[in-house]
Amino acid sequence: MGSLEDERSLLEDGLIQNERSSQYTGDGSVDFHGKPILKQNTGNWRACPFILGTEGCERLAYYGIATNLVTYLTNKLHEGNVSAARNVTTWQGTCYLTPLIGAVIADAYWGRYWTIAAFSTIYFIGMCTLTLSASVPALMPVECVGSVCPSATPAQYAVFFLGLYLIALGTGGIKPCVSSFGADQFDDTDPRERVKKGSFFNWFYFSINIGALISSSFIVWIQDNAGWGLGFGIPALFMGIAIASFFSGTPLYRFQKPGGSPITRMCQVLVASFRKRNIEVPKESSRLYETQDKYSAIEGSRKLEHTEELKCLDKAAVPSDAEIKRGDFSNPWILCTVTQVEELKILIRMFPIWATGIVFSAVYAQMSTMFVEQGMVMDTTLGSFTIPPASLSSFDVISVIFWVPIYDRVIVPIARKFTGKERGFSELQRMGIGLFLSVLCMSAAALVEIRRLQIANELGLVDEGVAVPLSIFWQIPQYFLLGAAEVFTFIGQLEFFYDQSPDAMRSLCSALSLLTTSLGNYLSSLILTLVTYFTTKGGSVGWIPDNLNEGHLDYFFWLLAGLSFLNMLVYIVCARRYKRKKAS
Repeated sequence: MGSLEDERSLLEDGLIQNERSSQYTGDGSVDFHGKPILKQNTGNWRACPFILGTEGCERLAYYGIATNLVTYLTNKLHEGNVSAARNVTTWQGTCYLTPLIGAVIADAYWGRYWTIAAFSTIYFIGMCTLTLSASVPALMPVECVGSVCPSATPAQYAVFFLGLYLIALGTGGIKPCVSSFGADQFDDTDPRERVKKGSFFNWFYFSINIGALISSSFIVWIQDNAGWGLGFGIPALFMGIAIASFFSGTPLYRFQKPGGSPITRMCQVLVASFRKRNIEVPKESSRLYETQDKYSAIEGSRKLEHTEELKCLDKAAVPSDAEIKRGDFSNPWILCTVTQVEELKILIRMFPIWATGIVFSAVYAQMSTMFVEQGMVMDTTLGSFTIPPASLSSFDVISVIFWVPIYDRVIVPIARKFTGKERGFSELQRMGIGLFLSVLCMSAAALVEIRRLQIANELGLVDEGVAVPLSIFWQIPQYFLLGAAEVFTFIGQLEFFYDQSPDAMRSLCSALSLLTTSLGNYLSSLILTLVTYFTTKGGSVGWIPDNLNEGHLDYFFWLLAGLSFLNMLVYIVCARRYKRKKAS
C-alpha cells in the first residue's frame, strides 16, 4: 500500500514539474536580469510591435539618407557624377559589410539587445551630425554662382563624411540583430510559437518596405523642395523614435545569452581536428565527446545532434587515450564537443545555399541601375506630369507591401493543406520560388526592351539618343515580379539563416545573408564590365552604349535571365542535398 502511495506521489510531483516547465520557455531564453522566463508574460506578438516599430523607423531613416544621397553630393557638395556615384556605392557597400562586426560582438560578448542599443546610439549621433552639416552655415559649402561651384572645404567634408560613416557603423550593429532578436521572442520548442515566428519574418520585411516607401516619396520631396537640413532632420527624428520604441519594450523581451566568439570556436575545431588527423573516428557517435549536462557547453545554445557527413571534422571530438586517462577534457583547442563540431558543419552545409543568393542580389541590383536607364529612354509623361524613371522603383515596394499580407493570410493557409508544413512552405521551397520569379522578372524586362527597340527601328530613332514613344508604365510588370521575388527569397533567407544557424551564431548568420546583397552588387558591376569589354571589341557599339536605341539592352537582360535560371538549377540540387539542423 505504501509503495502505491509513493508511486502516486512521484507521479504527481512529475506532473507538477512538467506543468511548471511548460510555463517557461524551453529554448534557453531569459529575462532582462538573466532569470528563467515565463511564456505568458513575455515575448510572442506582445513584444513584436516595439521591434517592428524600431525596424520601420530605422529603415525610414536609412533610406531617407541613401535614396537621394547622390543628389546632395552633386548639388550641394559640388562633386562630379563619377565621384558622387563612387562615394555612394562605397558607403552603401560599407553599410552591408559592417554587420559582420555587429554580429560577432552580439554573438560573442554583448548579446543582441545591448548591441542594438549601443549601435543605435552611434547611428543617432551620425544622423544628428549629418543634419548639422546641412543646417549650420559654417558647415555648408558656398552656393554656386552661375556655373562656378566652389568645392567644399576639408572641414566641411570631414563633418559630412563623419556623420555618414557613423551611420554605416551604426547600421552594422542593427541590421544583423533586429530580425534575430525579434525571432528570439518565439520559443523554438513550442510548436504554436514556431508557426508565429514564420509570420513575424513576413511582417518584419513589410515594416522595412513601409519605411522605404515613405522615404522614397515624402522625404525625397522634402529634401528637394523644403531644404536638406529639414530633409536630414526628419530621418534623424525617426531614428530617435526607433530607439525610444526599442527601449519601451524591454520588460516584455526575451533574451538569449551570448555564447562566446563563434570565430574562435570554429578555429578550435579546425585546429583540434588537424592535431588529431591521424586518429580514427569511431563508428559509434556515442564515443565522441559531449558534455553530460542537459545544456550545451556553449552559453545560450542547445546541444546539436551528430551528423554523418564531414567526418574529418569529427576527429576534433574524439578523446585520445591520454585525455581519457587524465580525465581532462577542458582544452577546446585539443578536444571539442560534438555541438561545437556540428556548428562548423552547419555553416559549411549552408554555404552553397548562401552562394546562390549572390546571383539573386545581382538581379535585384538592376532595379536601381539598368531598369532606370531603360526607363530614361521611354515615354515618361502622364498627361501634364513627367515621371522620374527612378520613381518606378516604388512599384517594387508597393508589390512587397501587397504580397506580404497575401502570402501570410492567403497563400500559407492554402499551401499548408497540401504540404502539411506548419508554415506552408519550407524556407528552401520559399527561396526556390523566389529564384524562379527572378527569371520571369528579367524575361519581362527583356521583352519590354525588344518592343522598345522595334518601335525605335520603325520610327527611325536608332541613331538618335531620344526617348521612344512607349509608356514607362510597361516596366510595372518587371518591378512587380521583382517585389514578389523579394517576398519569397529575401524573407525566406531571413527565416533560413535564423532557423538553421547554430543558436549561438544567429547574428553572424544573419550578417552573412546581408553580405549577399553587397556581393551581388559587386557581381552586377563585374558582369557589366565584362559585357562592355566583350561586346565593344572591333569597334562595335556594344550591348549598352550611351545611346540605348542602337544597343541591345535586351541581350543583357536575357543574359541575366539565363544566369538566374542556371543559378536556380544549382540551388535546387543544393537544396535537395541539404540536411537540416537537429537540436536537442
